[in-house]
Amino acid sequence: MQIDQKIHALKLPFYVTSPSGMVLERFVYVYLIYGTEICLIDSGIASSAEEIFDYVRRTDRKVGDISLIVQTHSHPDHIGATRIIKAETGCAVAVHSSEKEWIEDVERQNRERPVPGFHSLVAGPVGVNRVIEDGEIIDLGCGLKLQVIHTPGHSRGSVSLLLSGYNVLFSGDAVPVPGDLPIYEDVAASVTSLKRLKGIPGLRQLLASWDEPRKGTQAYERLDEGLRYLQRVHDSVLGIAENNPSIDEMELCGKVLEDIGIPPIAANQLVARSLSSHLSLREKKEII
Repeated sequence: MQIDQKIHALKLPFYVTSPSGMVLERFVYVYLIYGTEICLIDSGIASSAEEIFDYVRRTDRKVGDISLIVQTHSHPDHIGATRIIKAETGCAVAVHSSEKEWIEDVERQNRERPVPGFHSLVAGPVGVNRVIEDGEIIDLGCGLKLQVIHTPGHSRGSVSLLLSGYNVLFSGDAVPVPGDLPIYEDVAASVTSLKRLKGIPGLRQLLASWDEPRKGTQAYERLDEGLRYLQRVHDSVLGIAENNPSIDEMELCGKVLEDIGIPPIAANQLVARSLSSHLSLREKKEII
């Protein structure tokens, strides 16, 4: 799907089976910026490589034109095909310093943040060529420049990327989607990051990894909805924990999911960890 003259979006579906046996249908967006060469923002899961290659060919470009992959973070559905694409194209890989170890040592990531079907999602480790930090400018040539915005919360090294001059924001998984599974490491950091993104003037497009593209005022509305969703989850966690002082992490997870309209069978350790981050803020009723 062409977003702009220079920007293309590719929606990649995949499935994850939860520990309870529930099959969750998921998707992730990857984005391609077409200049003299191609910059790919995230790579999807391992099987996404051929879909990306096919799309590049259909748009009359060469697979070898992919010269850079910028990772918004290092979770499996974002780095899964990076090893394959780098091997095929010789492209460079850029990621925030806090994410570098998890892409170069995927087994460490699997130990520290296990997700169902990890090895089917990730093709393997890959070397990082460039470490990026907040405020850095990535020059893509042809007048195209990406500004790096460190937006922790979903993960420590999550970044969003602003295409200067176009006012297009690639937000990775920084913006929670109301009604979807709440997944983040630090809810307080997520709130701060969303407020920072809201402060960017004149956004024309919000291009997230796990949400549909949003234009103009819809971009800011989505950021507001993300903040309100975090508050809704916070209210639920604190209310359930207060009424059940001895509740364990997984039971809390199931009850909160049910309360916010998600089947409790979808509960897993990843979501449970996310919800536990709210408990460190139990003295704060309002977090947004």
